[in-house]
Amino acid sequence: MDRVKSSMQQVPNPIPKVLSRRPGGANSLELEKENFERSQAVSINKAINTQEVAVKEKHARTCILGTHHEKGAHTFWLAVNRLPLSSNAVLCWKFCHVFHKLLRDGHPSVIKDSMRHKADLNDMSRMWGHLSEGYGKLCSIYLKLLITKMEFHIKNPRFPGNLQMSNRQLDEAGENDVNNFFQLTVEMFDYLECELNLFLGVFSSLDMSRSVSVTAAGQCRLAPLIQVILDSSHLYDYTVKLLFKLHSCLPADTLQGHRDRFQEQFKKLKSLFYRSSNLQYFKRLIQIPQLPENPPNFLRASALSEHISPVVVIPVESSSPESEHVVETEDLVDTDIPPLPSVVDSKFDDLFGTSAATDPFNFNSQNGMRKDEKDRLIEQLTAELQALKDELESFRLESGRLCQALRGRVNELEAELAEQTHLKQQALGESEFLRVELDDLRRVKEDTEKEQRSLSEIERKAQANEQRYTKLKEKYTELVQSHADLLRKNAEVTRQMTVARAAQDEVENVKKEMQDRLKAAQDSASQQEKAQLEQFQALQAELMSSRTELETLKSTVTSSQQSSEQLNTQLSALEAEKAGLLETVSQKEAELVGLGVELKRVQSSLTNERESGVKAAEALQNQLNEKESREQALESELVSLRWAALRAALEEAGRIVQDSLNQLEDPAHISCTSSADYLVSRCQVALECVERLQSARDCFVSDNTDVSGLVRAVTQFAHLVGDVIVQGSATSHMVPVEQADALADNVKACGAEALALLCQLKEQKSMGTADCSRLTSALDTVMVLGEKLRPRGLELQQGELGDLVEQEMAATSAAVESAASRIEEMLNKSRAVDTGIKMEVNERILASCTDLMQAIKVLVLSSKDLQRDIVESGRGAASMKEFYAKNSRWTEGLISASKAVGWGATMLV
Repeated sequence: MDRVKSSMQQVPNPIPKVLSRRPGGANSLELEKENFERSQAVSINKAINTQEVAVKEKHARTCILGTHHEKGAHTFWLAVNRLPLSSNAVLCWKFCHVFHKLLRDGHPSVIKDSMRHKADLNDMSRMWGHLSEGYGKLCSIYLKLLITKMEFHIKNPRFPGNLQMSNRQLDEAGENDVNNFFQLTVEMFDYLECELNLFLGVFSSLDMSRSVSVTAAGQCRLAPLIQVILDSSHLYDYTVKLLFKLHSCLPADTLQGHRDRFQEQFKKLKSLFYRSSNLQYFKRLIQIPQLPENPPNFLRASALSEHISPVVVIPVESSSPESEHVVETEDLVDTDIPPLPSVVDSKFDDLFGTSAATDPFNFNSQNGMRKDEKDRLIEQLTAELQALKDELESFRLESGRLCQALRGRVNELEAELAEQTHLKQQALGESEFLRVELDDLRRVKEDTEKEQRSLSEIERKAQANEQRYTKLKEKYTELVQSHADLLRKNAEVTRQMTVARAAQDEVENVKKEMQDRLKAAQDSASQQEKAQLEQFQALQAELMSSRTELETLKSTVTSSQQSSEQLNTQLSALEAEKAGLLETVSQKEAELVGLGVELKRVQSSLTNERESGVKAAEALQNQLNEKESREQALESELVSLRWAALRAALEEAGRIVQDSLNQLEDPAHISCTSSADYLVSRCQVALECVERLQSARDCFVSDNTDVSGLVRAVTQFAHLVGDVIVQGSATSHMVPVEQADALADNVKACGAEALALLCQLKEQKSMGTADCSRLTSALDTVMVLGEKLRPRGLELQQGELGDLVEQEMAATSAAVESAASRIEEMLNKSRAVDTGIKMEVNERILASCTDLMQAIKVLVLSSKDLQRDIVESGRGAASMKEFYAKNSRWTEGLISASKAVGWGATMLV
């Protein structure tokens, strides 16, 4: 006893010591927290600095471990907010790199803590986006990527920061809902697009012609791409799996946009992976996978088995935190409460021993003292109480186990009941679907019959069009034969054009009818969708009722736990109901098998009908295409016919004008004469025809379908211009030499301008620019000359007209006398100079001229006598001048004849 007491005196009391350490422990926790924050701030400042070198892995790893230690990113953001990220692009770039690592490998609460700073990150991204090169542009792209990553993980909390998930977890993320999978795929596309933009931005900012990956500046830009490669490989894998899942549930046309976007991103990602794998910097740190040569074919479901998930391998010898943070975070311990009391208690038990049922400070058993009866009774009761407690605990455990088994059985029965209900609903839905398919088949059959009838009608119209085309070709052959038939055949061509237009209108009507049918089919489809929506709402209502029944059943099961007998009774009832449901399910399965056979038969017939319908539609489309091609050929041939007719008319008009010009050189034409009045009238008509030709030309240029007006105008133009040329030349034979030469020259110029105008009208290019002003000017000149040559009898007074007759007759006599005297002189000269035969010939010629002059003298004298007799016999009581004024037309003819005789005598000399 003394020895024990002495030993107790030597050992200090542990309990006061433990109590005395608690305040000091709190101070140590605060001190430890301050040290942690200080060390984290140092590591963050070392990792994020202004030096253009890659972030050191040990500093980044310390930051990652710090987030796991404090279970968040509070300390990280406290340190980052003190950094001038908006003023130094390299500092902001390294911050993005470290922050990306924390989002991937840090504590899950990092994403939630960082969402508070989303607005600041957005403002910083917009600020750096104003720079078009260097780190500024890269920082803007990187910040957008980090914001997109945070938003993606907030919307989809099932995805961890490093995006590592199994196929089961991926299915659970979409909750087996096709709408969720559709939206998730779109978000992954946006996420991957940001990753690719950063990839392209980094590569475009580097000079790839040099070994930039071995320089510190190049490694500073390339280091964050390791995180991008890790994210992109997972996003690509999940996108492929989700697209295969969507194609198994949705039509291919609905997912066309998804496939196009995947194709574009696949090409970019494959190229970037290939370029990255060739860089020396990445070969030491990461093993980049290579994507397949061709993208997966989502339209073929079996292609999913050919898909190989890209795996990014990080070598063990690399110092990247991706291979170390997992191990180190598992070794982290909670140091919130120091384990000092357990250590003190263990030392106390080692010294004094332990007792489970008695006071630890009762040393009677250790000292070997004898127990009295009361103590034994207390021990006995305590042992019995302990035994009863153990038995009660065992009973509780057994009852809990039984209750758990009953609950499991109830859950199994509920699941079976739900499955049977689902099978029942599925069978009802399939039967309804079969009814809808049968109705669709009937409608398709009716539509096919209508299309066949319309096809026969179109074939008949096509044959009629072919016959019309044959007739048109024959008419064209006849049209080429002669110019006279050209005008007659033009009306036939116009009629054929009308027929072709009518045929085209018929084709348009057929197309419109087919469009109406398509619209009707779309309306029927919308009605079917409405009916399906109503059925879906009914099914939802039934589902709510089923859920209500399930809640009722759960309440019944809860109440059944109170009494095992009631539970057994309900279990037997449920088993009986299950048996009835099994029988019902077997019957439904038999019906479903029959419906399946009917469905296969209907599907086969539907396939045959669709194939026949497709073939008929293809044949109809081919015939329509042939008809359109024939119409185009007919239209082109009609155009060529119009131009051929027009060119033929223009060539014929040119020949008419040229023939008129050729007549001017014909000696026989010299005897032709005409009056100036008639020439002026023909010039006026020719000018009007030129105006009609110009208007017809303008109409044809604006609408080349009607060529008849232009052909008529060209024909009339040729005849009138030729008439002007001939009449102008004939008129020039009746006027003095100077006026005759001017008139003849202007007439020839008018013919040349007419030929030039016709040549311009022959060409399509120059037809629109053909100018008629020069021809109009030439005709105006001819008409002005004709006006000058018109008789002036109406312009003279009565006395002047009589005097003019006497003057012209006297002038004619003087001209004849002068010509006779000149001939006499010529005869004398010829006798003096010439001898022999030449003299004889000249004497004969001059003698003939002398005889002619004598005859002209006789003619002039006789005309004077005849004129005097006519005046005397016709004037009555009037004077001679009044007679001349009264018969001005006869007087003008007399004057003109007198001038012609005088001019002839002069020209003879």
